[in-house]
Amino acid sequence: MGGRNAEMQAIMLLRNPHMLLTLLKERRWAEIVPLAEYLEHDVPKELAQTDPALYRTLRAAVTDFNVRGFGQLNAAKLRQLAAGQGGADKSPKA
Repeated sequence: MGGRNAEMQAIMLLRNPHMLLTLLKERRWAEIVPLAEYLEHDVPKELAQTDPALYRTLRAAVTDFNVRGFGQLNAAKLRQLAAGQGGADKSPKA
C-alpha cells in the first residue's frame, strides 16, 4: 500500500473505530498495519499549522485509541501475521 493510501486507511480507522474491531475479528492484519504505523509515528505536527481542525480531530482520535489500548498494536508483528509467518491465532500486540 502506498504512503498516501496507507495514511488514508489509518485515518479512516481512526475515525471509525468499530471498523478496527471488525478487522481484528476477521484477522485482516494487512489492513490494520497502516493504523499501527500511524499510531507509532503519531499525528504530523505540521498539520497543526496547515489544518488545525483536522489536527485536533486526529489528535483526539489517537489519544482515544491509546487509552483503549490500541496504541500497543505492533506494525512489525501485524506484517508478520499478514505474511502468514506468525500464526493466525497469535495476538498482534507486542
